[in-house]
Amino acid sequence: MKHITFYLDFVSPYAWLALEQLPKALEGLSYHVEYRPVLLGALLQQNANPGPAGIPAKRLWTYRHVSWLGRELGVPLQMPAQHPFKPLPLLRLALAHGRQGGINRFVAQTVMQHVWVDGADANDPQRLQALRAQLQEQKQHDEGGDMVKQWLRSNTERAQQAGVFGVPAWEVDGHVFWGLDGLPMLRAYLRGDAWFGQQWEAAARVESGLQ
Repeated sequence: MKHITFYLDFVSPYAWLALEQLPKALEGLSYHVEYRPVLLGALLQQNANPGPAGIPAKRLWTYRHVSWLGRELGVPLQMPAQHPFKPLPLLRLALAHGRQGGINRFVAQTVMQHVWVDGADANDPQRLQALRAQLQEQKQHDEGGDMVKQWLRSNTERAQQAGVFGVPAWEVDGHVFWGLDGLPMLRAYLRGDAWFGQQWEAAARVESGLQ
């Protein structure tokens, strides 16, 4: 059985789509998933990447694209009232309902639905309180506590060290797969596709033409 670490941030619509598509994409395979929330902004900043929201035309395209993808994939997706929004409250809330920096699928899915299903303000205080009530039975820690904050830092640093530069991303056996459209490639790896033994490292030997 393969162990997969799924790095996600609730601010990413692609992470929501990927979370919903993962079981279908990996159907029939033997694996275990560990869900780890990370701060996407820190991953982008490390690589001087403004992200889609930092480029006006790309921001607009992204919102149109994910809305279309949601329809095509049968995944409910409605853009929240404001985007991007500060994801820290949701990241810490989720981690308070997990263990050792990881969360289970129920917590990940519940928080994602809070953001992406109703088209409301993700950080509205009343909605956050309702979300806490939904997750009450899962609560393990104080979301404002130092332990939760440290887990978020550690998860983000761990992702950076693994070579993760955005979300959604999956790490398995030291290999990182990125993006919703990376799911078929992840499936191929888990099935033991010989391509990975022959070609995976070849990309690292391509010389960069940038000065």
